[in-house]
Amino acid sequence: MLDTLFDRLEKSWGEMVEIRRYLHQHPEVSFKEVKTAKYIVDYYRKLDIEVTPGVGGNGVIAKIQGGRPGKTIALRADFDALPIHDEKDVPYRSTVDGVMHACGHDGHTAALLVLAKAMNEQKAELPGTFVFIHQHAEEYAPGGAKSMVEAGCLDGVDAVFGTHLWATEPLGKIQYRTGPIMAAADRFEINIQGAGGHGAQPHKTKDSIVAASQLVGTLQQIVSRRVNPIEPAVVTVGSFTAENAFNVIADTAKLIGTVRTFSEDTRDFIISEMERIIQGTCISADCTYTFNYEKGYPAVVNHEQETEHLIKSAEGVKGVNSIEECEMQMGGEDFAYYLQKVPGTFFFTGAQPEGVDRPYPHHHPRFDFNEKAMLTAAKVMAKAAITYAE
Repeated sequence: MLDTLFDRLEKSWGEMVEIRRYLHQHPEVSFKEVKTAKYIVDYYRKLDIEVTPGVGGNGVIAKIQGGRPGKTIALRADFDALPIHDEKDVPYRSTVDGVMHACGHDGHTAALLVLAKAMNEQKAELPGTFVFIHQHAEEYAPGGAKSMVEAGCLDGVDAVFGTHLWATEPLGKIQYRTGPIMAAADRFEINIQGAGGHGAQPHKTKDSIVAASQLVGTLQQIVSRRVNPIEPAVVTVGSFTAENAFNVIADTAKLIGTVRTFSEDTRDFIISEMERIIQGTCISADCTYTFNYEKGYPAVVNHEQETEHLIKSAEGVKGVNSIEECEMQMGGEDFAYYLQKVPGTFFFTGAQPEGVDRPYPHHHPRFDFNEKAMLTAAKVMAKAAITYAE
């Protein structure tokens, strides 16, 4: 059965490429993926596959009932793009100014659509039920996974599998990890209110820039001196804004950044330490402040049994050259919400472009991936799902 399915996928790789390139040319950002969702729904309806649009927002769910008894397995692909201008010189370059698929979600979607088509063509032989989750808004918190779970996309599901095409790893490599694999991703904003004035008379002001500058350095000591060194954590100030004339001391300054953690205890500890440091710095500078902290996606924590199953499933699949345990990634992923609901695992599929030694990273204006990786991802997902259903 799997050999037949893999053969169908091999013959349909051209269709995967065609779908991926169409989606790449017509991207839509998070929570605005109306046309993309319609494209997915229309694809399933043409195949007479049961499909439900509008799940938790722009999410789409398709379902295939196998001809033999078995478990219910969910497979997930995201389909939102990013507010980044496409700078690649390729025929399938984005046609939407300032928006592009810079993370591979177009490839995730193409692989899952064609996999569903291939499985539907031999559904009489399949065990169990297969749920194809097409998720909107992965890139922007609160994300689409949470609302889709709340809308019931995992009702009756026994396990869930998902993958991310990873352009920085060689084609054919499958990376897995039991337990935490991707970090909780949070956002913070600090506004410092001082008292501006003439740059030649600093003694008559309360300098918000000096206070904010001290904060940039002191906040780094949370990870380096307050968090246990064996506990992964990141505090990054990504934006510092205090616009003013060259000879004026700024009235206000704003810091925006992100915190990445794997442990909820560490997450809460960093929040309390940030508040303490901000308060102390502002007292010493005689400034006031506001501190807004938004918890984003929780950490992605893979289940042991399902991860072991994924490893065994990837073995012997044509196109898979290596299977290795990866390091924990500080990037975030709202696949975490699915794993909080049902057992499952999230893994990476190597997708380094051919002939490129140093590929552009994800979220880069020139990001691209090797389209052959879609076929590898589809095969591994298919084998994992079908053998688990049995």
